Amino acid sequence: MRTPAAAVRGVRHPEAFHGTGVRRGFFEGWYIKLVTADRAQRWAVIPGVFRGLAGDDGERDEAFVQVLDGLTGRSWYHRMPLEQFRASDRGFDVEVGTNRFTSEGAILDLPQLRGSVDFTTALTPWPVTLREPGIMGWYGMVPFMECFHGIVSFGHGLAGSLDIEGHGTSFDGGRGYIEKDWGKAFPAGYVWMASNHIDASTEGVESAGEEQADASLIASVAIIPWLTGSFRGSIIGFRHSGRLHKWTTYNRSRETRLAIDDTHVRWSVTGPDGVLDLDAERVRGGLLHAPLRTAMHQRVEETLDARVSFRHRDAEGRMLIEGVAECAGLEVFGDTERLLAL
Repeated sequence: MRTPAAAVRGVRHPEAFHGTGVRRGFFEGWYIKLVTADRAQRWAVIPGVFRGLAGDDGERDEAFVQVLDGLTGRSWYHRMPLEQFRASDRGFDVEVGTNRFTSEGAILDLPQLRGSVDFTTALTPWPVTLREPGIMGWYGMVPFMECFHGIVSFGHGLAGSLDIEGHGTSFDGGRGYIEKDWGKAFPAGYVWMASNHIDASTEGVESAGEEQADASLIASVAIIPWLTGSFRGSIIGFRHSGRLHKWTTYNRSRETRLAIDDTHVRWSVTGPDGVLDLDAERVRGGLLHAPLRTAMHQRVEETLDARVSFRHRDAEGRMLIEGVAECAGLEVFGDTERLLAL
């Protein structure tokens, strides 16, 4: 369990490392998405650390870097000794072996990806304020939460090149995205989707094209353990028209529809920022490791090739923006029947 001081620091600096002093039952991972300007290459690189439960004598402790080829669905899990992990608890600076990730860019030395990619624009995190301390709101201050979440950057520019399995590839003019999770384990059931490649039309918005270039969508709904029970918690952030629009459990937004089948996730929410309708097409992806309480051996299917149709309307029903989020990450995992029943 985190101390109150650690909880406060975690809320203020979600991009930093939260495991200092935690010896058992902890994981932390940074999800770094890299997409070329022509969208022909889409990769997710996930550095992180896992520490097993008390009693396993550190046998399951490990550092890792996961790699996902978002177009083909191929994935790799590179396990490394715990001693090869280093991260700052004050900012975004992570090293796993000879790989390094900072707010300035990424240096990769992996069999699939070698080279460096610079972040050419400032990272754009979910705002942290006294009233709403980050994406989790006041829930981020609760020490016994199973899993914590942070948005390090809704979107930023890329430059540089990577040797992708022997072929040089430029990321100049590309686009990146960074988020992260830490805690004891992933939720028992959840849906997650994210994209910052927004092809859309707007109504009544000046300079809409420029603002859409910076648009981004992040949405997640999960089973949240709470005291002796659990509840369905949701977070949606949609940046467009120079503003972050939010639908969350803590700001009293409510779901009017959540349906999951083999081909789609259909989700509608209403709240202080109006009405948002999402329709995500499920496509087959690659398998990633995710943390259980005992080990990093849970397999989660993820794609970077999903398409999410969306419509954002104001409280009076006027359309603000509609279109499709392309190159979207999408995960549907675990006990979705229980998730829907909550």
